[in-house]
Amino acid sequence: MNAPPPDRSRDPAGDPPEPPDPSTRSRASLQVGTGILLSRLTGLVRERVFAHYFGASPFADAWRAALRMPNVLQNLLGEGTLSASFIPIYSELLEEDREEEAARFAGAIFGLLTLAAGVLAFLGILLAPVLVRVLFAGFDPERQALTIALVRVLFPMTALLVVSAWALGILNSHRRFFLPYVAPVVWNAAMIIALVGGALGLGLSGEALVRGMAWGALVGGALQLLIQLPLALRLLGEFRPALSVEVFGVREAIRNFTPVLMARGAVNLSGWLDYALAAFLATGAVASLGYAQTLYVLPISLFGMSVAASELPELSRRRGAALDGLSRNVGIGMERVAYFLIPSALAFLVLGDVIVAALYQTGAFGLAEVLVTWAVLAAYALGMPASAISRLLSSAFYALRDTRTPARLAYVRVTLSLLVGLALMFPLDRISIGPLGLGAAGLALGASCAAWIELFLLRRALGGTIGAHGVSRGTLLRMALCASLAAGVGAGAHLLLPPTHPWIEAAGTLVPFLGVYLLATMALGVATPIHSLLSRNSRPS
Repeated sequence: MNAPPPDRSRDPAGDPPEPPDPSTRSRASLQVGTGILLSRLTGLVRERVFAHYFGASPFADAWRAALRMPNVLQNLLGEGTLSASFIPIYSELLEEDREEEAARFAGAIFGLLTLAAGVLAFLGILLAPVLVRVLFAGFDPERQALTIALVRVLFPMTALLVVSAWALGILNSHRRFFLPYVAPVVWNAAMIIALVGGALGLGLSGEALVRGMAWGALVGGALQLLIQLPLALRLLGEFRPALSVEVFGVREAIRNFTPVLMARGAVNLSGWLDYALAAFLATGAVASLGYAQTLYVLPISLFGMSVAASELPELSRRRGAALDGLSRNVGIGMERVAYFLIPSALAFLVLGDVIVAALYQTGAFGLAEVLVTWAVLAAYALGMPASAISRLLSSAFYALRDTRTPARLAYVRVTLSLLVGLALMFPLDRISIGPLGLGAAGLALGASCAAWIELFLLRRALGGTIGAHGVSRGTLLRMALCASLAAGVGAGAHLLLPPTHPWIEAAGTLVPFLGVYLLATMALGVATPIHSLLSRNSRPS
Protein backbone atom coordinates (compact mmCIF):
# COMPACT_ATOMS: atom_id res chain seq x y z
CA MET A 1 0.00 0.00 0.00
CA ASN A 2 1.07 3.57 -0.60
CA ALA A 3 1.64 5.61 2.50
CA PRO A 4 -0.61 8.64 2.84
CA PRO A 5 1.04 11.95 2.02
CA PRO A 6 2.56 13.67 5.04
CA ASP A 7 0.68 16.38 6.83
CA ARG A 8 2.11 19.56 5.36
CA SER A 9 -0.22 21.89 7.17
CA ARG A 10 2.59 22.95 9.57
CA ASP A 11 6.32 23.31 9.38
CA PRO A 12 8.65 21.57 11.91
CA ALA A 13 8.33 24.52 14.29
CA GLY A 14 4.59 24.04 14.41
CA ASP A 15 3.70 27.19 12.50
CA PRO A 16 1.67 27.37 9.31
CA PRO A 17 3.90 27.46 6.21
CA GLU A 18 4.56 30.80 4.67
CA PRO A 19 2.47 31.51 1.60
CA PRO A 20 4.41 31.81 -1.63
CA ASP A 21 6.13 35.15 -2.09
CA PRO A 22 3.81 37.52 -4.01
CA SER A 23 6.73 38.66 -6.16
CA THR A 24 7.50 35.02 -7.02
CA ARG A 25 3.89 34.45 -8.08
CA SER A 26 4.00 37.66 -10.11
CA ARG A 27 7.17 36.52 -11.84
CA ALA A 28 5.60 33.17 -12.67
CA SER A 29 2.46 34.81 -14.04
CA LEU A 30 4.69 37.23 -15.98
CA GLN A 31 6.43 34.28 -17.65
CA VAL A 32 3.09 32.76 -18.56
CA GLY A 33 1.75 36.13 -19.70
CA THR A 34 4.81 36.87 -21.81
CA GLY A 35 4.60 33.50 -23.52
CA ILE A 36 0.88 33.93 -24.13
CA LEU A 37 1.43 37.50 -25.37
CA LEU A 38 3.93 36.39 -27.99
CA SER A 39 1.73 33.50 -29.12
CA ARG A 40 -1.36 35.72 -29.22
CA LEU A 41 0.48 38.43 -31.15
CA THR A 42 1.43 35.91 -33.83
CA GLY A 43 -2.18 34.73 -33.66
CA LEU A 44 -3.35 38.26 -34.36
CA VAL A 45 -0.98 38.46 -37.32
CA ARG A 46 -2.45 35.18 -38.57
CA GLU A 47 -5.96 36.58 -38.16
CA ARG A 48 -5.07 39.76 -40.02
CA VAL A 49 -3.63 37.79 -42.94
CA PHE A 50 -6.69 35.52 -42.90
CA ALA A 51 -9.07 38.50 -42.85
CA HIS A 52 -7.21 40.08 -45.78
CA TYR A 53 -7.76 37.05 -47.98
CA PHE A 54 -11.15 35.83 -46.78
CA GLY A 55 -13.04 38.64 -44.97
CA ALA A 56 -16.49 37.40 -43.90
CA SER A 57 -16.88 35.18 -46.96
CA PRO A 58 -18.25 31.62 -47.13
CA PHE A 59 -14.64 30.38 -47.07
CA ALA A 60 -14.16 32.16 -43.73
CA ASP A 61 -17.36 30.59 -42.40
CA ALA A 62 -16.14 27.13 -43.41
CA TRP A 63 -12.75 27.63 -41.76
CA ARG A 64 -14.24 28.83 -38.48
CA ALA A 65 -16.65 25.90 -38.39
CA ALA A 66 -13.95 23.37 -39.28
CA LEU A 67 -11.51 24.68 -36.70
CA ARG A 68 -14.17 24.62 -34.00
CA MET A 69 -15.14 20.99 -34.49
CA PRO A 70 -11.84 19.18 -33.80
CA ASN A 71 -11.03 21.75 -31.15
CA VAL A 72 -13.25 19.61 -28.94
CA LEU A 73 -10.31 17.20 -28.57
CA GLN A 74 -8.03 19.92 -27.27
CA ASN A 75 -10.64 21.23 -24.85
CA LEU A 76 -11.71 17.79 -23.63
CA LEU A 77 -8.29 16.22 -23.22
CA GLY A 78 -5.92 19.16 -23.34
CA GLU A 79 -4.64 21.92 -21.12
CA GLY A 80 -7.72 22.76 -19.06
CA THR A 81 -8.60 19.17 -18.22
CA LEU A 82 -4.99 18.20 -17.48
CA SER A 83 -4.71 21.25 -15.23
CA ALA A 84 -7.53 19.82 -13.13
CA SER A 85 -6.40 16.21 -13.00
CA PHE A 86 -2.70 15.83 -13.80
CA ILE A 87 -0.84 18.90 -12.48
CA PRO A 88 -2.16 18.78 -8.85
CA ILE A 89 -1.06 15.15 -8.35
CA TYR A 90 2.23 15.45 -10.23
CA SER A 91 3.16 18.70 -8.44
CA GLU A 92 2.41 17.20 -5.03
CA LEU A 93 4.59 14.15 -5.79
CA LEU A 94 7.44 16.49 -6.70
CA GLU A 95 6.93 18.49 -3.50
CA GLU A 96 7.17 15.25 -1.49
CA ASP A 97 10.42 14.27 -3.27
CA ARG A 98 8.81 11.24 -4.91
CA GLU A 99 10.37 11.87 -8.31
CA GLU A 100 10.39 8.24 -9.44
CA GLU A 101 6.67 7.85 -8.76
CA ALA A 102 6.05 11.20 -10.47
CA ALA A 103 7.87 9.98 -13.60
CA ARG A 104 5.87 6.72 -13.69
CA PHE A 105 2.65 8.67 -13.21
CA ALA A 106 3.55 11.07 -16.04
CA GLY A 107 4.42 8.17 -18.36
CA ALA A 108 1.09 6.45 -17.72
CA ILE A 109 -0.84 9.65 -18.34
CA PHE A 110 1.11 10.18 -21.56
CA GLY A 111 0.24 6.70 -22.84
CA LEU A 112 -3.46 6.89 -21.98
CA LEU A 113 -3.79 10.44 -23.30
CA THR A 114 -2.07 9.64 -26.60
CA LEU A 115 -4.25 6.59 -27.13
CA ALA A 116 -7.45 8.52 -26.39
CA ALA A 117 -6.47 11.43 -28.65
CA GLY A 118 -5.54 9.12 -31.52
CA VAL A 119 -8.77 7.13 -31.35
CA LEU A 120 -10.93 10.25 -31.16
CA ALA A 121 -9.06 11.88 -34.05
CA PHE A 122 -9.62 8.79 -36.19
CA LEU A 123 -13.34 8.79 -35.33
CA GLY A 124 -13.50 12.49 -36.16
CA ILE A 125 -12.04 11.89 -39.62
CA LEU A 126 -14.41 8.99 -40.21
CA LEU A 127 -17.55 10.79 -39.00
CA ALA A 128 -16.74 14.22 -40.42
CA PRO A 129 -19.56 14.19 -43.04
CA VAL A 130 -22.18 13.29 -40.43
CA LEU A 131 -20.91 15.79 -37.88
CA VAL A 132 -20.79 18.68 -40.35
CA ARG A 133 -24.24 17.99 -41.81
CA VAL A 134 -25.80 17.75 -38.36
CA LEU A 135 -23.98 20.60 -36.62
CA PHE A 136 -23.88 23.00 -39.57
CA ALA A 137 -27.15 22.22 -41.27
CA GLY A 138 -27.52 25.93 -41.98
CA PHE A 139 -24.60 25.85 -44.43
CA ASP A 140 -25.25 25.40 -48.13
CA PRO A 141 -23.85 22.18 -49.72
CA GLU A 142 -20.69 23.90 -50.99
CA ARG A 143 -19.76 25.23 -47.56
CA GLN A 144 -20.53 21.86 -45.99
CA ALA A 145 -18.28 20.03 -48.47
CA LEU A 146 -15.38 22.41 -47.82
CA THR A 147 -15.88 22.17 -44.05
CA ILE A 148 -15.72 18.36 -44.23
CA ALA A 149 -12.44 18.48 -46.16
CA LEU A 150 -10.92 20.90 -43.65
CA VAL A 151 -12.10 18.92 -40.62
CA ARG A 152 -10.33 15.80 -41.87
CA VAL A 153 -7.00 17.64 -41.80
CA LEU A 154 -7.60 19.49 -38.53
CA PHE A 155 -8.55 16.47 -36.38
CA PRO A 156 -5.01 14.98 -36.52
CA MET A 157 -3.60 18.45 -35.82
CA THR A 158 -5.67 18.71 -32.65
CA ALA A 159 -4.54 15.26 -31.47
CA LEU A 160 -0.95 16.55 -31.63
CA LEU A 161 -1.95 19.64 -29.62
CA VAL A 162 -3.48 17.39 -26.94
CA VAL A 163 -0.16 15.60 -26.45
CA SER A 164 1.50 19.01 -26.43
CA ALA A 165 -0.70 19.89 -23.44
CA TRP A 166 0.83 16.92 -21.56
CA ALA A 167 4.27 18.48 -22.09
CA LEU A 168 2.85 21.78 -20.83
CA GLY A 169 1.70 20.06 -17.64
CA ILE A 170 5.19 18.65 -17.03
CA LEU A 171 6.89 21.99 -17.63
CA ASN A 172 4.42 23.97 -15.50
CA SER A 173 4.80 21.56 -12.60
CA HIS A 174 8.56 22.14 -12.70
CA ARG A 175 7.94 25.91 -12.77
CA ARG A 176 9.03 26.20 -16.41
CA PHE A 177 6.26 28.47 -17.65
CA PHE A 178 7.58 30.41 -20.63
CA LEU A 179 8.30 27.68 -23.20
CA PRO A 180 4.92 25.90 -23.15
CA TYR A 181 2.99 29.15 -23.51
CA VAL A 182 5.21 30.55 -26.27
CA ALA A 183 5.16 27.26 -28.20
CA PRO A 184 1.97 28.15 -30.17
CA VAL A 185 4.05 30.78 -31.98
CA VAL A 186 5.28 28.05 -34.33
CA TRP A 187 1.71 26.85 -34.93
CA ASN A 188 0.62 30.34 -35.92
CA ALA A 189 3.76 30.88 -37.99
CA ALA A 190 3.12 27.70 -39.98
CA MET A 191 -0.36 28.91 -40.95
CA ILE A 192 0.89 32.40 -41.84
CA ILE A 193 3.57 30.89 -44.08
CA ALA A 194 0.99 28.61 -45.70
CA LEU A 195 -1.33 31.54 -46.40
CA VAL A 196 1.24 34.02 -47.67
CA GLY A 197 3.26 31.41 -49.50
CA GLY A 198 0.17 29.90 -51.09
CA ALA A 199 -1.24 33.26 -52.18
CA LEU A 200 1.92 35.03 -53.32
CA GLY A 201 4.16 32.11 -54.19
CA LEU A 202 1.69 29.68 -55.74
CA GLY A 203 -1.10 32.04 -56.74
CA LEU A 204 -3.74 30.17 -54.72
CA SER A 205 -7.03 31.74 -53.68
CA GLY A 206 -10.44 30.77 -52.29
CA GLU A 207 -10.91 27.07 -51.56
CA ALA A 208 -7.37 26.04 -52.56
CA LEU A 209 -5.85 28.63 -50.24
CA VAL A 210 -7.94 27.71 -47.21
CA ARG A 211 -7.08 24.03 -47.76
CA GLY A 212 -3.40 24.96 -47.81
CA MET A 213 -3.87 26.79 -44.52
CA ALA A 214 -5.29 23.62 -42.96
CA TRP A 215 -2.18 21.63 -43.94
CA GLY A 216 -0.04 24.41 -42.51
CA ALA A 217 -1.95 24.08 -39.24
CA LEU A 218 -1.20 20.34 -39.14
CA VAL A 219 2.52 20.95 -39.60
CA GLY A 220 2.40 23.68 -36.96
CA GLY A 221 0.76 21.33 -34.45
CA ALA A 222 3.61 18.85 -34.86
CA LEU A 223 6.19 21.61 -34.39
CA GLN A 224 4.45 22.90 -31.25
CA LEU A 225 4.81 19.47 -29.67
CA LEU A 226 8.38 18.89 -30.81
CA ILE A 227 9.82 22.10 -29.34
CA GLN A 228 8.49 21.21 -25.86
CA LEU A 229 9.36 17.53 -25.73
CA PRO A 230 13.16 17.69 -25.17
CA LEU A 231 12.94 19.82 -22.01
CA ALA A 232 9.90 17.90 -20.69
CA LEU A 233 11.70 14.57 -21.10
CA ARG A 234 14.86 15.92 -19.48
CA LEU A 235 12.89 17.11 -16.46
CA LEU A 236 11.20 13.71 -16.14
CA GLY A 237 14.56 11.98 -15.90
CA GLU A 238 13.27 8.60 -16.99
CA PHE A 239 10.40 8.45 -19.48
CA ARG A 240 8.38 5.24 -19.38
CA PRO A 241 5.14 5.47 -21.39
CA ALA A 242 2.52 3.01 -20.19
CA LEU A 243 -1.12 2.10 -20.68
CA SER A 244 -1.83 1.17 -17.08
CA VAL A 245 -4.28 2.50 -14.55
CA GLU A 246 -2.43 0.69 -11.75
CA VAL A 247 0.33 3.30 -11.56
CA PHE A 248 0.05 5.45 -8.44
CA GLY A 249 -2.08 8.53 -8.99
CA VAL A 250 -3.65 7.43 -12.27
CA ARG A 251 -6.96 6.31 -10.78
CA GLU A 252 -7.29 9.53 -8.82
CA ALA A 253 -6.42 11.53 -11.94
CA ILE A 254 -9.14 9.70 -13.86
CA ARG A 255 -11.64 10.35 -11.06
CA ASN A 256 -10.76 14.04 -11.14
CA PHE A 257 -10.67 13.97 -14.92
CA THR A 258 -14.20 12.66 -15.43
CA PRO A 259 -16.22 15.60 -14.03
CA VAL A 260 -14.02 18.10 -15.87
CA LEU A 261 -14.28 16.03 -19.05
CA MET A 262 -18.07 16.12 -18.83
CA ALA A 263 -18.06 19.85 -18.09
CA ARG A 264 -15.67 20.49 -20.98
CA GLY A 265 -17.95 18.41 -23.14
CA ALA A 266 -20.84 20.67 -22.23
CA VAL A 267 -18.75 23.79 -22.91
CA ASN A 268 -17.67 22.40 -26.28
CA LEU A 269 -21.23 21.48 -27.12
CA SER A 270 -22.16 25.07 -26.29
CA GLY A 271 -19.41 26.34 -28.58
CA TRP A 272 -20.54 24.05 -31.36
CA LEU A 273 -24.13 25.14 -30.90
CA ASP A 274 -23.12 28.82 -31.00
CA TYR A 275 -21.52 28.27 -34.38
CA ALA A 276 -24.32 25.98 -35.51
CA LEU A 277 -26.91 28.61 -34.59
CA ALA A 278 -24.84 31.34 -36.25
CA ALA A 279 -24.93 29.27 -39.44
CA PHE A 280 -28.69 30.04 -39.63
CA LEU A 281 -28.03 33.77 -39.48
CA ALA A 282 -26.95 36.07 -42.29
CA THR A 283 -23.83 35.00 -44.21
CA GLY A 284 -20.72 36.06 -42.33
CA ALA A 285 -22.13 35.54 -38.83
CA VAL A 286 -19.89 32.54 -38.12
CA ALA A 287 -16.85 34.48 -39.32
CA SER A 288 -17.79 37.57 -37.27
CA LEU A 289 -18.16 35.41 -34.17
CA GLY A 290 -14.69 33.98 -34.75
CA TYR A 291 -13.03 37.35 -35.36
CA ALA A 292 -14.53 38.77 -32.15
CA GLN A 293 -13.59 35.71 -30.10
CA THR A 294 -9.95 36.08 -31.14
CA LEU A 295 -9.85 39.50 -29.47
CA TYR A 296 -12.10 38.50 -26.57
CA VAL A 297 -9.86 35.65 -25.42
CA LEU A 298 -6.67 37.74 -25.68
CA PRO A 299 -6.91 39.57 -22.31
CA ILE A 300 -8.50 36.53 -20.68
CA SER A 301 -5.52 34.42 -21.77
CA LEU A 302 -2.92 37.06 -20.94
CA PHE A 303 -4.20 38.07 -17.53
CA GLY A 304 -6.67 35.40 -16.44
CA MET A 305 -4.97 32.25 -17.69
CA SER A 306 -1.49 33.50 -16.78
CA VAL A 307 -2.46 33.99 -13.14
CA ALA A 308 -4.51 30.78 -12.97
CA ALA A 309 -1.79 28.68 -14.63
CA SER A 310 1.01 30.01 -12.44
CA GLU A 311 -1.03 29.70 -9.23
CA LEU A 312 -2.23 26.11 -9.74
CA PRO A 313 1.10 24.31 -9.13
CA GLU A 314 1.80 26.46 -6.05
CA LEU A 315 -1.68 25.96 -4.59
CA SER A 316 -1.40 22.23 -5.29
CA ARG A 317 1.99 21.96 -3.56
CA ARG A 318 0.49 23.62 -0.47
CA ARG A 319 -2.86 21.90 -0.46
CA GLY A 320 -2.56 21.03 3.22
CA ALA A 321 -1.64 24.55 4.30
CA ALA A 322 -3.94 26.73 6.35
CA LEU A 323 -7.05 27.82 4.49
CA ASP A 324 -6.51 31.46 5.36
CA GLY A 325 -3.31 31.32 3.29
CA LEU A 326 -5.22 29.87 0.35
CA SER A 327 -7.90 32.53 0.73
CA ARG A 328 -5.23 35.23 0.73
CA ASN A 329 -3.58 33.81 -2.39
CA VAL A 330 -6.90 33.65 -4.23
CA GLY A 331 -7.67 37.26 -3.27
CA ILE A 332 -4.29 38.46 -4.53
CA GLY A 333 -4.82 36.61 -7.78
CA MET A 334 -8.30 38.09 -8.23
CA GLU A 335 -6.93 41.59 -7.70
CA ARG A 336 -4.23 41.04 -10.34
CA VAL A 337 -6.80 39.76 -12.83
CA ALA A 338 -9.24 42.61 -12.16
CA TYR A 339 -6.50 45.21 -12.58
CA PHE A 340 -6.10 44.23 -16.22
CA LEU A 341 -9.54 42.94 -17.17
CA ILE A 342 -11.61 45.95 -16.09
CA PRO A 343 -9.79 48.37 -18.44
CA SER A 344 -9.65 45.73 -21.19
CA ALA A 345 -13.43 45.36 -21.10
CA LEU A 346 -13.95 49.12 -21.24
CA ALA A 347 -11.47 49.45 -24.10
CA PHE A 348 -13.41 46.89 -26.14
CA LEU A 349 -16.71 48.60 -25.34
CA VAL A 350 -15.67 52.18 -26.08
CA LEU A 351 -12.77 51.80 -28.51
CA GLY A 352 -13.53 48.44 -30.07
CA ASP A 353 -14.02 49.84 -33.57
CA VAL A 354 -10.51 51.30 -33.50
CA ILE A 355 -9.04 48.01 -32.30
CA VAL A 356 -10.93 45.88 -34.83
CA ALA A 357 -10.04 48.21 -37.71
CA ALA A 358 -6.35 48.22 -36.78
CA LEU A 359 -6.25 44.45 -36.70
CA TYR A 360 -8.56 43.40 -39.51
CA GLN A 361 -9.50 46.23 -41.89
CA THR A 362 -7.71 45.32 -45.07
CA GLY A 363 -8.54 43.61 -48.35
CA ALA A 364 -11.90 41.84 -48.10
CA PHE A 365 -12.51 43.13 -44.55
CA GLY A 366 -14.29 46.47 -44.89
CA LEU A 367 -16.19 48.97 -42.73
CA ALA A 368 -19.32 46.82 -42.37
CA GLU A 369 -17.21 43.91 -41.11
CA VAL A 370 -15.47 46.24 -38.65
CA LEU A 371 -18.74 47.51 -37.15
CA VAL A 372 -20.38 44.09 -36.87
CA THR A 373 -17.27 42.54 -35.29
CA TRP A 374 -17.15 45.47 -32.83
CA ALA A 375 -20.76 44.84 -31.85
CA VAL A 376 -20.03 41.17 -31.14
CA LEU A 377 -16.82 42.07 -29.29
CA ALA A 378 -18.62 44.64 -27.13
CA ALA A 379 -21.22 42.05 -26.18
CA TYR A 380 -18.47 39.62 -25.15
CA ALA A 381 -16.62 42.39 -23.25
CA LEU A 382 -19.52 42.77 -20.82
CA GLY A 383 -18.71 39.37 -19.33
CA MET A 384 -14.95 39.35 -19.83
CA PRO A 385 -13.86 40.14 -16.22
CA ALA A 386 -16.18 37.44 -14.88
CA SER A 387 -14.84 34.83 -17.31
CA ALA A 388 -11.22 35.57 -16.40
CA ILE A 389 -11.75 35.51 -12.62
CA SER A 390 -13.75 32.29 -12.92
CA ARG A 391 -10.66 30.59 -14.37
CA LEU A 392 -8.69 31.47 -11.27
CA LEU A 393 -11.44 30.27 -8.93
CA SER A 394 -11.67 26.99 -10.85
CA SER A 395 -7.91 26.53 -10.32
CA ALA A 396 -8.46 26.98 -6.57
CA PHE A 397 -11.04 24.18 -6.65
CA TYR A 398 -8.65 21.97 -8.67
CA ALA A 399 -5.88 22.57 -6.12
CA LEU A 400 -8.31 21.39 -3.44
CA ARG A 401 -8.93 18.27 -5.58
CA ASP A 402 -12.54 19.34 -6.11
CA THR A 403 -13.31 19.07 -9.81
CA ARG A 404 -17.02 18.46 -9.41
CA THR A 405 -18.07 21.92 -8.21
CA PRO A 406 -16.65 23.92 -11.17
CA ALA A 407 -17.90 21.18 -13.51
CA ARG A 408 -21.44 21.40 -12.13
CA LEU A 409 -21.45 25.19 -12.42
CA ALA A 410 -20.14 24.97 -15.97
CA TYR A 411 -23.38 23.20 -16.90
CA VAL A 412 -25.33 26.10 -15.42
CA ARG A 413 -23.28 28.60 -17.43
CA VAL A 414 -23.65 26.68 -20.68
CA THR A 415 -27.40 26.29 -20.31
CA LEU A 416 -27.99 29.95 -19.52
CA SER A 417 -25.67 31.08 -22.32
CA LEU A 418 -27.58 29.08 -24.91
CA LEU A 419 -31.02 30.10 -23.67
CA VAL A 420 -30.24 33.83 -23.60
CA GLY A 421 -28.30 33.70 -26.86
CA LEU A 422 -31.08 31.87 -28.67
CA ALA A 423 -33.64 34.41 -27.44
CA LEU A 424 -31.59 37.36 -28.72
CA MET A 425 -29.92 36.18 -31.92
CA PHE A 426 -32.83 36.28 -34.37
CA PRO A 427 -34.25 39.67 -33.27
CA LEU A 428 -30.78 41.22 -33.48
CA ASP A 429 -30.14 39.62 -36.87
CA ARG A 430 -32.92 41.78 -38.28
CA ILE A 431 -30.62 44.75 -37.65
CA SER A 432 -28.14 44.87 -40.49
CA ILE A 433 -25.00 46.79 -41.36
CA GLY A 434 -24.48 46.43 -45.06
CA PRO A 435 -24.97 42.75 -45.95
CA LEU A 436 -24.21 41.58 -42.40
CA GLY A 437 -26.59 41.13 -39.48
CA LEU A 438 -26.01 41.54 -35.75
CA GLY A 439 -27.36 38.15 -34.71
CA ALA A 440 -23.95 36.93 -33.53
CA ALA A 441 -23.98 39.71 -30.92
CA GLY A 442 -27.00 38.02 -29.33
CA LEU A 443 -25.00 34.83 -28.83
CA ALA A 444 -22.18 36.86 -27.27
CA LEU A 445 -24.62 38.60 -24.90
CA GLY A 446 -25.84 35.21 -23.75
CA ALA A 447 -22.26 34.19 -22.94
CA SER A 448 -21.69 37.38 -20.94
CA CYS A 449 -24.84 37.02 -18.85
CA ALA A 450 -23.97 33.42 -18.03
CA ALA A 451 -20.36 34.33 -17.11
CA TRP A 452 -21.46 36.64 -14.29
CA ILE A 453 -23.86 34.07 -12.87
CA GLU A 454 -21.14 31.42 -12.94
CA LEU A 455 -18.75 33.75 -11.12
CA PHE A 456 -21.31 34.46 -8.40
CA LEU A 457 -21.94 30.74 -7.87
CA LEU A 458 -18.21 29.87 -7.88
CA ARG A 459 -17.45 32.52 -5.26
CA ARG A 460 -20.29 31.38 -3.05
CA ALA A 461 -19.17 27.75 -3.25
CA LEU A 462 -15.49 28.53 -2.70
CA GLY A 463 -16.32 30.81 0.22
CA GLY A 464 -17.94 27.86 1.97
CA THR A 465 -14.55 26.07 1.87
CA ILE A 466 -11.84 28.69 2.30
CA GLY A 467 -13.83 31.56 3.81
CA ALA A 468 -13.94 35.17 2.71
CA HIS A 469 -11.86 35.97 -0.36
CA GLY A 470 -11.79 38.52 -3.12
CA VAL A 471 -11.02 42.16 -3.83
CA SER A 472 -12.24 44.99 -1.63
CA ARG A 473 -15.11 47.06 -2.98
CA GLY A 474 -13.05 50.22 -2.68
CA THR A 475 -10.24 48.79 -4.82
CA LEU A 476 -12.70 47.68 -7.49
CA LEU A 477 -14.34 51.11 -7.54
CA ARG A 478 -10.97 52.83 -7.92
CA MET A 479 -10.04 50.50 -10.79
CA ALA A 480 -13.37 51.16 -12.51
CA LEU A 481 -13.00 54.91 -12.04
CA CYS A 482 -9.49 54.91 -13.49
CA ALA A 483 -10.57 52.74 -16.43
CA SER A 484 -13.55 55.03 -17.15
CA LEU A 485 -11.29 58.09 -17.10
CA ALA A 486 -8.84 56.37 -19.44
CA ALA A 487 -11.65 55.34 -21.81
CA GLY A 488 -12.92 58.93 -21.90
CA VAL A 489 -9.46 60.24 -22.73
CA GLY A 490 -9.02 57.58 -25.42
CA ALA A 491 -12.38 58.38 -26.99
CA GLY A 492 -11.55 62.10 -26.94
CA ALA A 493 -8.20 61.48 -28.59
CA HIS A 494 -9.95 59.46 -31.29
CA LEU A 495 -12.37 62.30 -32.03
CA LEU A 496 -9.51 64.79 -32.34
CA LEU A 497 -7.48 62.63 -34.72
CA PRO A 498 -7.94 63.34 -38.45
CA PRO A 499 -8.87 60.37 -40.69
CA THR A 500 -5.72 58.33 -41.15
CA HIS A 501 -4.46 54.75 -41.30
CA PRO A 502 -6.16 52.41 -38.77
CA TRP A 503 -2.82 51.59 -37.14
CA ILE A 504 -2.08 55.29 -36.52
CA GLU A 505 -5.58 55.81 -35.13
CA ALA A 506 -5.11 52.86 -32.80
CA ALA A 507 -1.75 54.14 -31.54
CA GLY A 508 -3.11 57.68 -31.05
CA THR A 509 -6.08 56.32 -29.11
CA LEU A 510 -4.76 53.38 -27.11
CA VAL A 511 -1.47 54.91 -25.94
CA PRO A 512 -3.28 57.75 -24.08
CA PHE A 513 -5.77 55.19 -22.74
CA LEU A 514 -3.02 53.00 -21.29
CA GLY A 515 -1.00 55.93 -19.96
CA VAL A 516 -3.94 57.52 -18.18
CA TYR A 517 -5.02 54.22 -16.61
CA LEU A 518 -1.55 53.47 -15.28
CA LEU A 519 -1.03 56.99 -13.90
CA ALA A 520 -4.54 57.17 -12.42
CA THR A 521 -4.21 53.85 -10.59
CA MET A 522 -0.86 54.95 -9.18
CA ALA A 523 -2.35 58.27 -8.06
CA LEU A 524 -5.27 56.55 -6.32
CA GLY A 525 -3.03 54.05 -4.57
CA VAL A 526 -4.06 50.92 -6.46
CA ALA A 527 -1.22 48.40 -6.06
CA THR A 528 -0.33 47.30 -9.56
CA PRO A 529 0.91 43.79 -10.42
CA ILE A 530 4.09 45.45 -11.70
CA HIS A 531 4.67 46.84 -8.21
CA SER A 532 4.30 43.33 -6.74
CA LEU A 533 6.75 41.99 -9.28
CA LEU A 534 9.43 44.59 -8.50
CA SER A 535 8.84 44.85 -4.76
CA ARG A 536 11.14 41.91 -4.07
CA ASN A 537 14.11 44.03 -5.05
CA SER A 538 13.25 46.59 -2.36
CA ARG A 539 12.98 44.08 0.49
CA PRO A 540 15.89 43.55 2.84
CA SER A 541 17.45 40.13 2.51
